[in-house]
Amino acid sequence: MSVHKFQIVIAMLGSISIASPSAAYTVYVSNEKGNSLTVIDSTTLEVLETIQVGQRPRGIMLTRDGKQLLICASDDNTVQLLDVSTRDLVGDLPSGPDPELLNIHPLGSPVYIANEDDNLLTIVDLPEREVLAEVEVGVEPEGVGVSPDGKVVVVTSETTNMAHFIDTETNTIFDNVLVGSRPRFAEFTTDGTQLWVTAEVGGTVAVIDPKTREIIKTIGFEIPGIQPEYIQPVGVRVTKDGTKAFVALGPANHVAVIDAKKLEVEKYLLVGKRVWQLAFTPDDGLLFTTNGNSNDVSVIDVASLKVVKSIPVGYAPWGVTVSQD
Repeated sequence: MSVHKFQIVIAMLGSISIASPSAAYTVYVSNEKGNSLTVIDSTTLEVLETIQVGQRPRGIMLTRDGKQLLICASDDNTVQLLDVSTRDLVGDLPSGPDPELLNIHPLGSPVYIANEDDNLLTIVDLPEREVLAEVEVGVEPEGVGVSPDGKVVVVTSETTNMAHFIDTETNTIFDNVLVGSRPRFAEFTTDGTQLWVTAEVGGTVAVIDPKTREIIKTIGFEIPGIQPEYIQPVGVRVTKDGTKAFVALGPANHVAVIDAKKLEVEKYLLVGKRVWQLAFTPDDGLLFTTNGNSNDVSVIDVASLKVVKSIPVGYAPWGVTVSQD
C-alpha cells in the first residue's frame, strides 16, 4: 500500500465514531424465594456477591442519594435498609404489613409503600423512620408511581382494578381510573406527560394522561405460538427520552418493545421464564429483567434491541434496580 493510500485509510478510520462502553453500575436483584439479594457488576455482567436478607424480598429501590437500598421484606412486614458501601443491613422502616412495591419522592423523602394485605399506602419519613400517614386504597395495592414533580402518587390495586391518584400535599385520593384486570405496575414518563399501568390478567397496558386522567390508549399484545392467557404484563419501563417502552410479559417469557411515540408494539424479545420486573442502567444503555422461574437475569442491549446475556442469580428473582454511580 502506498503512503498516500495509507493516509487516506487512516483519515477514514479517524472519521468513524466508536461507541464508548457504558459506565460501570451496580445491579441489585431481590430473590423472592431465596431470601437473598444478588449484586451484579454491569460492566462484566458477573455476580459480585449474594447477601441474605429478610423473608420474601420483592420490591427494591435505591434512595435518591444512592447510599441505601430499600428492600420490601414482605413476610417480615418491614422494609429493610442496606448500606450500599458496606452491603450490610443497617435498619428497617415501619412499612405496614406485607410491603410489596415502593417508591420515593423526588426530594428523597418520604417513601411510599404499598401494603398488599391491608389495602393501604404507608407514607414514611425516611430520615426519621416514622410513619407520616396511611392512605386507604383499593384491594391488594401493588404498583406505586411518583410523578417527576412529586405532586402525585399513583397506586394500583390488583383486585379493584384501579389506579388511584393521590395528592402528596394532602395525602388524599383525588381520582380513580379504572384500568385492565389486575394492575401490577405504574410508571410515569420522565416528562410527566404519561402514566403507564400494566394489567396482568387483562393482558394490556393502559397509557394515561395524568392531567385529565383519561386513557390515551390501551395496548394489547400478540405473540405467535403463545396462548393469550400466558401474556401477562407486569413490569414496565420507559426510556428517559420517551421513545421506547419495555414491558415484561410474565409467563410468556418475552419483553415487548413499544414505540412510545406511536404507542405501537415494535417487537418481542425472548428472555427467561416468567419475566417479572425491569430496570435500566442510568444511561439507558442496558435493561435488566428478572426471570422468576428460570432463576436468572436477562440483559438487553437497548440500542440493538438484543438479549446479550443471561446471568444466573438466586431463587425466584423478583425486583431489580441499578445504582446511579
